[in-house]
Amino acid sequence: MGKSQQTVNKKEKEQARIKKRKEKQKKKDERKASASSNADEMIAYVDEHGNITDTPPDPRKRKKIKAEDIPLGTPPREDDDVGKDRIGIVTYFDTSKGYGFIKDRETQESIFTHINSHLDSIGERDEVRFRLERGLKGMNAVDVKKAV
Repeated sequence: MGKSQQTVNKKEKEQARIKKRKEKQKKKDERKASASSNADEMIAYVDEHGNITDTPPDPRKRKKIKAEDIPLGTPPREDDDVGKDRIGIVTYFDTSKGYGFIKDRETQESIFTHINSHLDSIGERDEVRFRLERGLKGMNAVDVKKAV
């Protein structure tokens, strides 16, 4: 019969592996023992200001909100804005491509404009008069002319 092929180095590695496995099992058992504490200690609440707290909220201060009352998305634009003359300043205009943006003086919105809807030639920082029209991707400025 032949001699065992296990060397001293292999025995040491095997003992280290067994020791590591036992330590890991011991830590696991300790975690299980400490985790069995009261679950109520782990609950957190959010108050009306959005702060995390450990006290539950007062049920008398609760407000009833219907799901249908919650607005989703952006509110629809009022139709009275369409067709009304507005004044704004051209913030950007690319003459080679024929489009730009006008900043509305009332709402401070940036509104798209195209050269096909201009009555006068315009440039950047010009004060212009225009009307709003609903386009495919939002509101567009039409009948754009310099405000003199």
